[in-house]
Amino acid sequence: MSLLSIRRRPAPATALAEHDRRVVWRLAALLLDYPGPATLDLVDRLAGAASELPAEVRDQLLPVVDHLRENDPIELAQAYVETFDMRRRASLHLTFYAYGDTRKRGMALLRFKHAYRHAGVELGDEELPDHLPVLLEFAATVDPVGGERLLGEHVPVLELLRLSLGDTGSPYAGVLAAVLATLPPVTTADRRRIAELAAQGPPEEEVGLDPFAIDPSLFDTSEGRR
Repeated sequence: MSLLSIRRRPAPATALAEHDRRVVWRLAALLLDYPGPATLDLVDRLAGAASELPAEVRDQLLPVVDHLRENDPIELAQAYVETFDMRRRASLHLTFYAYGDTRKRGMALLRFKHAYRHAGVELGDEELPDHLPVLLEFAATVDPVGGERLLGEHVPVLELLRLSLGDTGSPYAGVLAAVLATLPPVTTADRRRIAELAAQGPPEEEVGLDPFAIDPSLFDTSEGRR
């Protein structure tokens, strides 16, 4: 009898082929991005790709594609800002839920940054590394193993975001449902964490993200950054 045991990764909530899981992540990254001209120009292609997915995720994604196709671009942009930028409980920045704008958030952000760098990816200055569309694109196109690990660690946040969007009737709730279908199902411990995050809300502390400065390479001008 072997004394060693292998810890197997929990199965995703929905059985999907690896290719389909990556397609879901890629589509979700695009659908959750700001609905500017570049995104809206892809609507027909997004619809075609979503239509080829299994029903469990296809039926979650296509209503969002229709939402982008059928509404005025200015109204879409306004609704997007009101949904994700004006509501603290609907932020697309995953570490915001637990840490808000506190010192501890800086350390959490570094974990994302290091995962990207380990895979050979350097982010630009325009977005923080915990932005969900950024992580989904990373998982879909660069490092599915590392990306899935980060997504899996934030299942409670993703579920909380899905619930928050659903409470307001946002069509974007379907995108979160599709992403969650590619990950291990919500556990009892996850539900406790969700309840804690929902009850407490993102903490506030007027310190910005100074802890980023503890990693000098993040400000290395030789890398063409700050």
